[in-house]
Amino acid sequence: MANVTSIRKKFRALCRVMDEKARRLWAAAEAVVLGWGGVTAVAAATGLSRTTIRAGIVEVRSQAKMGRPTIEAERIRRPGGGRKRRTQQDPSLLGDLEALVEPATRGDPQSPLRWTCKSAAKLAVELNGPGRRVSVRTVNRLLKELNYSLQSNRKTKEGSDHPDRNAQFEHIHAEVVKSQKRGQPVISVDAKKKELIGDFKNGGREWRPKGDPATVRVHDFVDPSLGKAIPYGVYDVTANQGWVSVGTDHDTAEFAVQTIRCWWRQMGRPLYPQAVELLVMADGGGSNGSRSRLWKVALQRLADETGLRMAVCHFPPGTSKWNKIEHRMFAYITQNWRGRPLTSHEVTVNLIANTTTQNGLKIRAKLDRRRYQTGIKVTDKELAQVQIKKDDFHGEWNYRILPRKLN
Repeated sequence: MANVTSIRKKFRALCRVMDEKARRLWAAAEAVVLGWGGVTAVAAATGLSRTTIRAGIVEVRSQAKMGRPTIEAERIRRPGGGRKRRTQQDPSLLGDLEALVEPATRGDPQSPLRWTCKSAAKLAVELNGPGRRVSVRTVNRLLKELNYSLQSNRKTKEGSDHPDRNAQFEHIHAEVVKSQKRGQPVISVDAKKKELIGDFKNGGREWRPKGDPATVRVHDFVDPSLGKAIPYGVYDVTANQGWVSVGTDHDTAEFAVQTIRCWWRQMGRPLYPQAVELLVMADGGGSNGSRSRLWKVALQRLADETGLRMAVCHFPPGTSKWNKIEHRMFAYITQNWRGRPLTSHEVTVNLIANTTTQNGLKIRAKLDRRRYQTGIKVTDKELAQVQIKKDDFHGEWNYRILPRKLN
């Protein structure tokens, strides 16, 4: 028993620095020194098999007899030693696995994994059959050899590219530079994703006492008594400031323009008292879309009230993520409330208003409880009254709405 304990201690001390061959020869030497019963004692102490230890004894005695190594010093096992790789035993295995995970099989109704999650466990089940047993570990190893890895979905597709996509970007950039040189305000506008109000899970994590996570509801069904929050934002590109109206009703064109109106009254007019034109960068769809008649009618009302020319540049289809408000303001709002259930509209407003960045971003937010009617139809006659002047380059995307002289 004393021998077994001593060998075990020595083995634990050395096993991390010994390779397979060194362990085999060391165990064999210990067994030879112990004499009768040595193989059993060393096997019990180290966990090595008796066959391995006996093979090591043969090697040790051969080396002692010949006076030189019988196996190449750089090799751990003799040539051909060890089990054959599964791909050598079963040459069709790699091809069968690749056929299962091949992206093209997603469109094949006959593919066995067409309608299931392609986990390593399911792949192993599909590969197994008469005369073949494949483990999950083997599947994982083979997938790495095939240069596969676990991938999440990546949001890149937003629609078909327009041939003048880059030209429109250049046009918007030129308009922004011109407006800034003339000291005119430039804003980027958009609606943020609607948020459920209540004790619902919000993505991300925050520091809390260990073992005391915030408890939230299991199901994300809207609470009729609390409703949703609809943040619509205005980002001042030049001043790095923003305004967010948190609506409670619907995201309509009138709601979008009302938010711009609030920004102008509270933040824009004090910053740009000499302004005669407001450049608005907006997405091509949604409540501020280029095809929205109500958007243009509502902007006309705002132009009449303020006396400002409303210059509008829409981003081309499929490029909404390039709108500056997305990565200059909304991204930081999302970070600020990560892991925090939005339990009320007031909490939502406060979290938005307290969002800051190292670059000096400041945001003001206000709750907007107005009711905004949906489905409003703008007639041709009403649209004709809009004093719109379209640019020569893509007038459907780039236009100015001039204030009317009202009695």
